[in-house]
Order: sequence, then structure tokens, then C-alpha cells
Amino acid sequence: MANMKFLISGLGSIGRRHFRNLLALGERDILLHRTHRATLPDDELAGFPVETDLEAALARRPDALIVTNPTALHLAVAIPAAQAGCHILIEKPISHSLNGVDLFAAGLQHGGGQCLVGFQFPYHPGLRQAKAWLDAGLIGKPLSARAHWGEYLPGWHPWEDYTQGYAARLELGGGVVLTLSHPLDYLRWLMGEVDSLWAFTSNQGLGMPVEDTAEIGLRFTSGCLVSLHLDYNQRPSSHTLEITGTQGRILWDNADGAARLYKAENGGAPGKSYHSDDWYITNPAEGFERNWLFMDELRHFLAVMRGEAQPLCTLQDGIEALRLCLGALASAERGEQLRLER
Repeated sequence: MANMKFLISGLGSIGRRHFRNLLALGERDILLHRTHRATLPDDELAGFPVETDLEAALARRPDALIVTNPTALHLAVAIPAAQAGCHILIEKPISHSLNGVDLFAAGLQHGGGQCLVGFQFPYHPGLRQAKAWLDAGLIGKPLSARAHWGEYLPGWHPWEDYTQGYAARLELGGGVVLTLSHPLDYLRWLMGEVDSLWAFTSNQGLGMPVEDTAEIGLRFTSGCLVSLHLDYNQRPSSHTLEITGTQGRILWDNADGAARLYKAENGGAPGKSYHSDDWYITNPAEGFERNWLFMDELRHFLAVMRGEAQPLCTLQDGIEALRLCLGALASAERGEQLRLER
């Protein structure tokens, strides 16, 4: 597909990142759909066409839509774009509820476009290595896992009042469970489907109308038990994963990007970077930084658009991650364990 036209809906921080990455990949035919409520300066957007009306934007016949507006507004732009035949990269989570998801799926089927959901951690080399080790059975049967992600919300966007951002506002789909939902996607990617869950949430840290702390327990159909901690309060931030199996352990730390393997059978595993105290450690390539994930995601989206690849994170994957988010919120509200029916 030569001369592809891209429409970006929402020009906050993640919309700007995708905009810059499109330019870095040599794409120049970019249309901006915006409300002009973004708190970032507009200098880098100068010279690119802008539409404030979605119908007018779609009338320009974009090949693809990148959905980066607040969570609760995703489907309002994604559904008509899907019906118009656009390929769609939709940021996570796909919405704040399941209302309209069926219309989105029907719109994609009618329009013929592909959908990629913007969970970027499956592009992380450390997590890809962890998946390869799991798939190869190097730690035996996974028995338990623990994912921890804590960040300090007031420090995310120093240029704006954090209480006015989407992550802090209930009506925009905020709250730590939806906003930091990445582990609920990559845990499914690594471990399979979830059978049941429980959760506790609180908003004692920042006193916002949305939860800022969550503890979630997941039982996978394989029998693996997983605990997940999410919060908006932690300083300094950390994001880690550890998996224990019958024959070893896997550790991953987002801080250095490394994946670590202990294989109990012989104290190690073959063919990886270096050996230290019976742990094999693989590090990302030199110069690795966070934007590499978004660049790889966008390269993959371009390949999907050209028919060269199938989406790594499908709409169904996005729906399943959303179901886990909503299940966790419902469990916390009801004070009970929930079994997930399929």
C-alpha cells in the first residue's frame, strides 16, 4: 500500500508519540482529528491538516485510524471509522465498558479493515524471551506468578494538573485498573486464559474518585495462580514479573529490560548471554529504550495494513483484557470472587 493516509484522533502524549513515530518511519500523509483540549504545545503539529469533525475527517478517506483519545471516547471514533473501511490501531484498553464493542467488531467486518490493540509489552524483548522460555518448557509447569507495577500519577505529565487527566477521571475511563491494564494483557499472552479472579481496590493514596491501588488475584485454566499489584502512588516506580515453575523461575524487570532464567534441572539453560550464580540473563540490545516498543508496534501495524502479518494483539485479545479489568472492578465492588464464563 503506497501513499497511506493516517488519521490520528486525540493529540495528547500518546497521540504525539504515534505522530512522531509515523514521521520517523517516513510517513507524511497524516490528518489530525482533535478537540484542541490537549495541554501540550502545538508547535510540532504545524503544517498538518486538522479536522474537528469526525465525519469530515473520514470523508478524506484515511487508510488507517490511530485512536488515542481518552478511554471512554475510543469507540465513538473507532466504530464509524471501522464502518468506513479503516484499519485501526486502538490504544488500550479498547473502552471503559463492553457497550459498543459488538458494533465495533461488526463495523470492522463490514468495512474490511484490520484492528490492532495498543498493548505494547508483547513487543518487549525481555518478555518475548520469557515467552520463548515458557513455550520451550524450560521451567516446567508454571505454578504461580507475581506482577507488580507501581507509578506516581502526579509525575506522569508535569505540565498539567493530573486530576484533570483521563487517568484520574471516572467519566473518561480512568482508574489504575483500566489505565495500567497492560499486565492483564501480557499475562494472558504468556499464561493462557483466566478461569476466575478476585480483587480489592482503594483510593486512599491520592483521594481521587477513581481507584489508585488494586490487588488482583487470577486463577488460570492451567491451574497457575497469579497475583497482580497496580498503583498510582509508588515512588520510585517499578514494574516487574516473576514466574515460578516446577523446574525453575523466570524474572523480568522493566527497569533494565532483562529477563532472567533459573533452570533447576542443571542450574541453567543453554545458549544465553552470561552465567551468574546459576541464573541465565538476557539483556535488550544496546541503546534499548521505551520508544522501541511503540516503534515495533507501529511497524507491525504497517505490516498488518499491507496484509503481511496478522495482528499480534487482536480485537478479541483487547476484549478479553477489558473483561478482566471489568471483572476486577466488579469483584472489588461486590466483595466476591468471580468466575469468568466463556
